Amino acid sequence: MAAARAHLLAFLSVLTTMVVALSSLAAGGGRMTDQLDILWGPTQLLNGSNGDDQTIGLSLDRVMGSGFRSKTSYLFARIDIEIKLVPGNSAGTVTTVYLMSEKQWKTHDEIDLEFLGNLTGQPYILHTNIFANGSGGREVQYRLWFDPTLDFHTYSIIWNSDEILILVDNKAIRRFRNHWDAGVPFPVYQPMRLNGVLWDADDWATQGGRVKTDWSQAPFTAYFRNYRANGCEPSGFAWVCGQQGAAPGGGDRFDGGAAGLDDMKQQEQLREAQDRYMIYNYCTDSKRFPGGGFPTECGLA
Repeated sequence: MAAARAHLLAFLSVLTTMVVALSSLAAGGGRMTDQLDILWGPTQLLNGSNGDDQTIGLSLDRVMGSGFRSKTSYLFARIDIEIKLVPGNSAGTVTTVYLMSEKQWKTHDEIDLEFLGNLTGQPYILHTNIFANGSGGREVQYRLWFDPTLDFHTYSIIWNSDEILILVDNKAIRRFRNHWDAGVPFPVYQPMRLNGVLWDADDWATQGGRVKTDWSQAPFTAYFRNYRANGCEPSGFAWVCGQQGAAPGGGDRFDGGAAGLDDMKQQEQLREAQDRYMIYNYCTDSKRFPGGGFPTECGLA
């Protein structure tokens, strides 16, 4: 999996020099074309009856996958996007949305939501991971409790100076707190952009790579709509923050409260996700960390 990730990142670094705008439509509203750029690959742009109602389809075939990224970078934000995942036999495919810094790869920061394809009738797995200061390996996985191929569902990342919170349909499933004072890296100083990618990872994605991509089912397509970002954006030598957040280091900072989640409700949702849907947590993987040598953050509240 690490090798596949490194290969993908190297591939993306080359492709960022080939960015092509999705459309030359006039700016207005919150249209996807106003906020996202296509990076590469076979894509679709579907317009609804409302001019602001746009859907992007990313496709994957034997030749290549496809991807987009946000036009704006953020330093702390709440990101929401609705996704309808690849239906049918999607084994080997990975639909990914992630925030990633744009500086040196060896010190990059990243917040991953990766949806691992499945054999028909089996649940999708949401694979989450967090990189900070070039250090990753913080994987937690969940079985989705609904069929994400039948309709759109909202996936969210709340990132502020205190924590990272991942939500599914506004339900908190994972929280990663800032324990920098205990020596745990946390993304606090590098701005990040949202990326969306559909790619082939049959060397690890489905049942640890035992189930390969069935290319007779190609092209595979996942759909994205209603991208919303409220965060601190660059403006000259300063950062200007959205209406629901103050400057980094103060104010609301796009926290769970801004999402309508008080701390008690957040705790209840996180416990439910852990008890009912979590299937892997690096903090309990004794084979990976023998002798109880778990990462520092695993022992912190």
